[in-house]
Amino acid sequence: MTTADGALAPRRTAASLLQILWLASPALPVGGFSYSEGLESAVEAGLVHDEASAAAWLTDQLQLGLARSDLAVVAQAIPAWQANDLVRIAALNHWVLQTRETLEFRLQSEQMGRSLMEWARQLGALGSGVFEQLQSARLDPPTYPVACACAAARSDASVHDSLLGYAFGWCENMVQAAVKSVPLGQSAGQRMLARLAGQIPAAVDRAIALHDNDRQAFLPLLAIHSARHETQYSRLFRS
Repeated sequence: MTTADGALAPRRTAASLLQILWLASPALPVGGFSYSEGLESAVEAGLVHDEASAAAWLTDQLQLGLARSDLAVVAQAIPAWQANDLVRIAALNHWVLQTRETLEFRLQSEQMGRSLMEWARQLGALGSGVFEQLQSARLDPPTYPVACACAAARSDASVHDSLLGYAFGWCENMVQAAVKSVPLGQSAGQRMLARLAGQIPAAVDRAIALHDNDRQAFLPLLAIHSARHETQYSRLFRS
């Protein structure tokens, strides 16, 4: 394969693809499956009550939330990790911590970041130096988008492919949250996942194009329901 100017295009290696699939897997022991990110509260309030309303809720969250915040952070953190620019990494990590709109969202990002670091530590040599690089950055604590970017940066995958994997992993977790909390059947969940997957490329392109001043984490209705979920009487998901 060649680029427009005739130069050889880099090939996606099997190892890099597998690394991104691994990071995107719901089986990764970081606890993403245990959060509903306000969705369970929206179900309690009747805003999400069937397949169509759940799909619309998650599509809006993907395009208006994830694409403009966490995906944009991952896009900027990957080259920073590759350049070992620890000042830049610290600034991105601080931004994530300061822009979580509820305590629930902040604790989720902190817990998942610590869990990914612990996963990398337990892998030892198989972790490709992810734990050591995270440790050297002295992030207290490492947030999940920044920690995940570190793992992605150690592969040969492109930023674009890394973001596709990150977004798809988020979609899988959130669809399963909807299936359990609405509740919905597995076929409905697969239709929702297909709809979300069709939205991911545009979300990734938007995230890559964002500059520092364009990033934002401002979804008032989502924040309200996340805050309500912290004290929801009966819930399946972690708060």
